[in-house]
Amino acid sequence: MKPVLHFLVKYKPAVRKVWLQLLAGLVWLGVGVMLNGFASRWLKVEGMPTRILLILAGLSLAMGIYAFGFSRLASKNIRRIAALAGEKVCLFAFQAWTSYPLVAFMILLGVYLRVYSPFPKPMLAVLYIGIGSALFAASLHYFIHVMRASEARA
Repeated sequence: MKPVLHFLVKYKPAVRKVWLQLLAGLVWLGVGVMLNGFASRWLKVEGMPTRILLILAGLSLAMGIYAFGFSRLASKNIRRIAALAGEKVCLFAFQAWTSYPLVAFMILLGVYLRVYSPFPKPMLAVLYIGIGSALFAASLHYFIHVMRASEARA
């Protein structure tokens, strides 16, 4: 085995699959809370009727994103993690390797929207509430899976 490859295999941060499920849930939950936090700050400048309408629009968007996107993606990711070979796997496998470029793109898009977008922040708040709340709801899939798995082992 080549020295570099041996080093990577020897020092790979490997954890049990349950930790991957928890980490994935925590990342989705954390990003969801962060996005809703941005939206909350942007909506503080709005009057109450407008604020409520924008929040309802964001929550409506969240239901669609959750139902047709993130809930399915979370379930698929849970199955993918469970199917990984071995009991201990690389810590970074909590997300599929092919998803990392998409995550990088979404981070860059989020920065662009917050800093350079011509859209007013209250309008962006609808999108951030939609994505953030859908991520928050989908993160619960991971936690429920971990709880059920631990109950089955007990």
